[in-house]
Amino acid sequence: MQTTLRGVGVSHGVAIGEVRHMGTAVLEPPAKQIPAEEAEREQGRARQAVEAVAADLVARGNLAGGEAQHVLEAQAMMAQDPELMADVDRRIAVGSTAERGVYDAFASYRALLAGAGEYLAGRVADLDDVRNRIVARLLGVPMPGVPDSDEPYVLIARDLAPADTALLDPTLVLGFVTEEGGPTSHSAILARALGVPAVVALPGAGELAEGTVIAVDGSTGEIFVEPSAEKRAEMESSAAARKAALSASTGPGATSDGHKVPLLANVGGPGDVPAALEAGAEGVGLFRTEFLFLDDSKQAPSEEKQIAAYRAVLEAFPEGRVVVRVLDAGADKPLDFLTPADEPNPALGVRGLRSLLDHPDVLRTQLTSLSKAAEGLPVHLEVMAPMVADRADAKAFADACRAAGLHTKFGAMVEIPSAALRARSVLQEVEFLSLGTNDLAQYTFAADRQVGAVSRLQDPWQPALLDLVAMSADAARAEGKSCGVCGEAASDPLLACVLTGLGVTSLSMGAASIPYVRSTLAKHTLAQCERAASAARAADSAEEARVAAQAVLSGE
Repeated sequence: MQTTLRGVGVSHGVAIGEVRHMGTAVLEPPAKQIPAEEAEREQGRARQAVEAVAADLVARGNLAGGEAQHVLEAQAMMAQDPELMADVDRRIAVGSTAERGVYDAFASYRALLAGAGEYLAGRVADLDDVRNRIVARLLGVPMPGVPDSDEPYVLIARDLAPADTALLDPTLVLGFVTEEGGPTSHSAILARALGVPAVVALPGAGELAEGTVIAVDGSTGEIFVEPSAEKRAEMESSAAARKAALSASTGPGATSDGHKVPLLANVGGPGDVPAALEAGAEGVGLFRTEFLFLDDSKQAPSEEKQIAAYRAVLEAFPEGRVVVRVLDAGADKPLDFLTPADEPNPALGVRGLRSLLDHPDVLRTQLTSLSKAAEGLPVHLEVMAPMVADRADAKAFADACRAAGLHTKFGAMVEIPSAALRARSVLQEVEFLSLGTNDLAQYTFAADRQVGAVSRLQDPWQPALLDLVAMSADAARAEGKSCGVCGEAASDPLLACVLTGLGVTSLSMGAASIPYVRSTLAKHTLAQCERAASAARAADSAEEARVAAQAVLSGE
C-alpha cells in the first residue's frame, strides 16, 4: 500500500528505485591498556593512519573536482589537525591503543563543538566521518560508505559525508534521502552539483526496509513508499515533460514578456567553470575564493598563485559579469593564520569581512591579485565583501578596494539582517548588493544552517526572509543600483519567480539548477511574478507562501 512521507527537497528531479542503506559506522574499539614500551609504536600507527586517510580524502577531491574538492580538502585538514593529533599522542602515552586514542580524542573534540551550541553541526558530521575512516584503517575493517551494488538504487543514510557524496555514481545512485541535514548542508550542495535528486531532513528514513521501492521527488521533498503503478507513471511522465522543457529553453534568463533576469553561476574555482558554461550561465554571481586558502590553513596563498586561479575563471567569461567574493573565513571555515581559535561562538564572532579588516595585508594581497588577474581582459569583474553589517563595514571595504587599485564595482553581501534593514545606508558606499540567503536565514531565525532539527526555519520561503529580500531590492531600486541573490534560494525555480517579483535583478545558483530556473521564468510574465511575490509575503508560513505563489503562477 502506497504511503507518503515528506522531507525537504534539495535537488530537482525524480528517482524511483529500491532502497539501499549506507554502510554502518565503525564499532567503538575496545578500551584495553598497552604497555608503556608500545606507546611509540602505537603513536606511529596512528600518524600513518591519519596521513593515509587525509591523502585518500585529497585524492577523492581531485577526482570529484569543483565544490566537492574544496569540501574534501577541508576535511583532510581536519584529519591532520595538530591539536587533535597531540591529544591522540597524549592518550596513547598513558596506555591507549592507537584506535582507542583516536576514537576518544575525536569524541572529546566532538563534545566541545556540541557544547558550543552545535553551530558547527556540519563539521561534527564531517568529524565523525574522519574518525570512522581512521579507526577502520587501524582495525583493518572495510570503510563505512556507499553500498556495493550492480543495480541502480536509492541511497538512504542518516547523513552523507562529503567523501561519500562527492564520488556517487549517478548511473547507480538514482537519488538519495537522509534523516539529517538541511537545504544548505554539504549533502544538499553536492547533490545539486551532481544533478542527483535528493531529499534531506526526513525523520525515520533509516527505518525504510532494504529493497523497498520508493519514489523520490527532489523538488517537493515527497517520498512515496511502494508507489502505485499510477503514481509511478505520473512521476515518470512529469519528469519526461520537465526534461523536454529544459532542452527547449535556451538563451539569457527572462520572463515571458521580456523582462531580463541574468542567470549566473555559483562557482568555487576553475573546476566548476565547464558545468557553468554548459548550463548557459551568463556569468558568475558568486565566485567563492576559499578554495585557495583552504589548501594551507597556516598561511595565505601567494599573489602569483591567486592571480593564476582568478584569471582561469575570468577568461572563461569574456564580456560576462564575474562577481568575486573575497575570502569568507571563520565559523565553519577557520584558518589558523586568520581566525581566532578561542571564540565561544564563532558564528557571531570575527568572520568574513571582520577577519579581513583585522588582517589588512591578506585583504590587500587578494584585491591586488584580482586587479592584476583582470588586466587586459574584457570581463566585467566585480568584487564583494561577505558579512557586511553596516555602512562603516561597506566603506572600509570600498576604501580597501580603491587603495589596491581596483577599478571596478564594489559590492556588499546582505547576510546579516542589519544590512537589509539599512540597505540604503550601505548603498551609499557600494554599487551593488548580493543576498546570501543561506546565512541571512540563519541569522534571521537563529537557526543553524547545518542542523536538520531547525530546517523549517532555513526554508527560504519563510515570509520574514522574503520581507528582507524585498527591503534590500527596494533600497537598490531607489538608489539606481542592482540587487542579486546568490544564496541557495535562487536555485528553486518557483522561488526564482518570486524573487524576480520582489525586484531582484539577477539570480546566481549551482550550474545544475540554471536550466530549471530559465525554463520556469520563461513561462511567466513580470506581473505574474510580482503577484506571486505579494501572495507569498502575505502568508504566515513557508509552506503557505509556497502554495500561495504556486496558485498565482498556475492561474488558480
